[in-house]
Amino acid sequence: MIRRVLRLTTGRIAFGILAAIAFLAAFGPLLAPYDPLEGTTDILANPSGAHPLGTDYLGRDVLSRLLDGSRVSVLGAVQVALLALVVGVVPGILSVYFGRAFEWVTLRLADTLIALPFLVFAVAVTALLGNGIPQAMFVVGVMVSPLFYRVARAATLSVARSQYVEAAIVAGASVGWVVRRHVWVKVLPPIAVALANTTGVGFVVVSSLTFLGIGVQPPAPTWGGVLAADLGYLSFQPWAPLVPTALIMATVWACNLLADAIRDVTGEAGRALLNTRKLDPGKVTNGSPVAP
Repeated sequence: MIRRVLRLTTGRIAFGILAAIAFLAAFGPLLAPYDPLEGTTDILANPSGAHPLGTDYLGRDVLSRLLDGSRVSVLGAVQVALLALVVGVVPGILSVYFGRAFEWVTLRLADTLIALPFLVFAVAVTALLGNGIPQAMFVVGVMVSPLFYRVARAATLSVARSQYVEAAIVAGASVGWVVRRHVWVKVLPPIAVALANTTGVGFVVVSSLTFLGIGVQPPAPTWGGVLAADLGYLSFQPWAPLVPTALIMATVWACNLLADAIRDVTGEAGRALLNTRKLDPGKVTNGSPVAP
């Protein structure tokens, strides 16, 4: 799947942006030229050689704060996506095989979670359990999991009633073997699309919570927190919110672009497009190959 995605221009762009964001998350704190928490007397300074993105209202280097805060922002989004994947996919697949009672309970639970505003519940949980990203992301991941539940269940239903799966069950194959051998291959492509989309959603949630000062105790740097600090001094630095906003938008856009690329290469239309690109352009007329 990865090779097919990289053959698309959109897939290469998405991978390039996400690779750069992952690099910032891994090495950003080490690349920060200054201590992101150390204030100076050089308050609200304009960009210069010493401070490429200027300083904030406490004299802290903005570039250092963005580099250091990239890890928290990215890890929070990944935590949401992975938790939603685990909580949603497993019950979604098993609901097809574990009988009517299990199916009814999981469907009602998924419907209930969909009806709840996850951002409000994330704020409530952080107020009860402490102001931390893991607590907030745990709640958001659980409440986003119905997306994976429905995708996994729909993909499993499309395979469960096929003749080769029924023949395997009649022959004595266990549910686990059927899932590993037949179901997972069909479930993986739509799950990959949902995972990319959910990572983007998780990033928006992390940025929103940290923008409000929830999940991370100030003065710890985050992209949302840097953006919130910049908005308070627009009369002095009207350009300041552009960089954290661009980082957030680029990350979310890359996640959605990757989801579109995965969907394209795993669908029938996408496979036909890739097969057409394998042909010599001189042997293709009106989209159809010409016999030699």
